[in-house]
Amino acid sequence: MLSRGSSRINPGITTKTVMEKRYWKGVEELNNDPEFVRLRDNEFFEHLPLDEALQKKADSASSTSRRDFLKFLGFSVAAASLAACEAPVKKAIPYVIKPEEVTLGIPNYYASTYADGSDYCSILVKTREGRPIKIEGNELSPVNGAAASARVQASVLSLYDIARLPQPMANKKRSDWATVDAEITSKAGSASCCRKKIAIVSSSLVSPSAKNAVNDFIAKYPGAKHVVYDAVSAYGIVKGNELSFGKAVIPSYSFDKAEVIVSFNADFLTHGLLRSSFLVNTALQVKLRDGKKTLSKHYQFESNAFTEWCKC
Repeated sequence: MLSRGSSRINPGITTKTVMEKRYWKGVEELNNDPEFVRLRDNEFFEHLPLDEALQKKADSASSTSRRDFLKFLGFSVAAASLAACEAPVKKAIPYVIKPEEVTLGIPNYYASTYADGSDYCSILVKTREGRPIKIEGNELSPVNGAAASARVQASVLSLYDIARLPQPMANKKRSDWATVDAEITSKAGSASCCRKKIAIVSSSLVSPSAKNAVNDFIAKYPGAKHVVYDAVSAYGIVKGNELSFGKAVIPSYSFDKAEVIVSFNADFLTHGLLRSSFLVNTALQVKLRDGKKTLSKHYQFESNAFTEWCKC
């Protein structure tokens, strides 16, 4: 790189001041070479060996370099993957008449009940655009309050189970409710006329509306009988209380009033009956509130270990 300053002055170029510096890319620009002046307005005034490169590529077309092979291979694999994994097109149709209770981005809450035969819980279901996404305990419930067991909270997943039956089954074949209702009504009527016995088999019912439906059916068909069968039965607890206290009942424990809790091989917070109720009662006892200064102790005896939990 050449520069002009006070030490060297080109007589062919005039400058405003001797101390001003100017830089050139080469001797050609310094001397205003005619070839440089002709090509300096081009973007690439230097000679580019394009013809030689194209000719060389044409001569080596029969042989592919390793880099070009990897480029072609990567493109082919990506194109094949995109073609094979093409997702189906789903069209979203907006509301023609939007429901009054649905507002996009704002959830709705519905009070409901969870019962699976071994656990009961009054719940609050959080929904978005009609889809349940979260289940929690209903704090207004006198039974379980805001507490909900892990099984209750996970029950929202069963609502999206693709293996659920979307319609009734008759003789191991798909049917519809109108056909099933007509067949049951017809056979129940003929059985009642012939004085045949009718049995309704179900698990334990805690719903008043379900119990009323069964009672209405038995009232219409006096020969019907309701048989209750639970896969996980609490008969041992019921029978034990009958022999011990003279009452065939399932007890409900008030852990919030206990100072010491002792359990023998009974994980009542996870597998016990009414576990959601036990959760809220236990939680009330292990919190300092309303001037309370002591906490309850929980002793758990298992078959191969002894563990003590002190909530302090």
